[in-house]
Amino acid sequence: MARPSTDIAHDASGGASAAAHPAFFIALFTVSPVMSITRTLHDRRTFLRLSLGAAAAAAAPLSFAQGNARTLRIGNQKGYLNLLKGRGTLEKRLAPLNVSVTWTEFAAGPVQLEALNVGSIDFGDVGEAPPIFAQAADAPLAYVAATVKRPQSEAVLVPSQSTIRSVADLKGKRIALNKGSNVHYFLVQLLRQHGLQYGDVKLVFLAPADARAAFERASIDAWVIWDPFFAAAEQSLGARVIADASGVVGNRGFYFSSQSYAANNPDVIRIVIEELDKVDQWGKQNKDQLASELAQLWGLPKAVVDAAVQRQQFGTQPITRAILGDQQQIADTFLDLGLIPKHVDVLKAAPLNLA
Repeated sequence: MARPSTDIAHDASGGASAAAHPAFFIALFTVSPVMSITRTLHDRRTFLRLSLGAAAAAAAPLSFAQGNARTLRIGNQKGYLNLLKGRGTLEKRLAPLNVSVTWTEFAAGPVQLEALNVGSIDFGDVGEAPPIFAQAADAPLAYVAATVKRPQSEAVLVPSQSTIRSVADLKGKRIALNKGSNVHYFLVQLLRQHGLQYGDVKLVFLAPADARAAFERASIDAWVIWDPFFAAAEQSLGARVIADASGVVGNRGFYFSSQSYAANNPDVIRIVIEELDKVDQWGKQNKDQLASELAQLWGLPKAVVDAAVQRQQFGTQPITRAILGDQQQIADTFLDLGLIPKHVDVLKAAPLNLA
């Protein structure tokens, strides 16, 4: 699930992704994501190295003095990584390995991956789409874990009084979505499944906050969106669901590292994933408390977060060839749509222990 504060239009995860994984679906691109990433490699490289890299540089003398001391630099969005940070359990697990942890909060998955590309972070969380654009920009990405599928966390919504009753009725209609996001891929696959072509609908590319405003003004006919925006639109606007992603796409979230860090620190990556899964399993058994913590973190009414959490699927999984095969389909679709400039081989970002 994405961070649903009033400034959410400036956020960009995956994500990942039932309510989406809290950190993953903040993929709000207002420009082409691959252009954003590649441009950043030129325009923001110095900024990221000076700011985000400063902590690592400052820690260098200490690491040298301790010999085998290591650091894990986590780039997190507002979600499960925040919950893990607040518990302090990761630091306790890593202390015997002489590993320290630093945290840097990001508003968007693509910006996290930009930071990874310039060597400013070692680990983060993201949705399905941003890693595709990162690989297209030659980022040294390594997938290290995935959430379970969460197709019920994204849907096509229409106003309560709309005459649209089925996917077939979307033909010729104005549909808002976030360009290059997980829901962009979802809509393409949904249309194909129902015998419609991509060109049969009129897409309006808007970030969630702008799309909601357009939805309220009735200047669009439908809106493809993820939780908690999805839940908020249902509760406050009376939005009606035409279809969610069940049986269409998986809608996973991902945890990533750099290829070099994952290869040199497999013990650290394993522990981080174990601790994240503990938070995930705690949330499954304590949905009311999870919703309370996330509502406070995001500044949303608890009732909205309750709705999103209740349809969330819980679990963290190792990366498999099947999971990367799903990502490859997204990459190939984005290439066909002209959203990325070249073919992406997702297997090049596979973990070393891929079966």
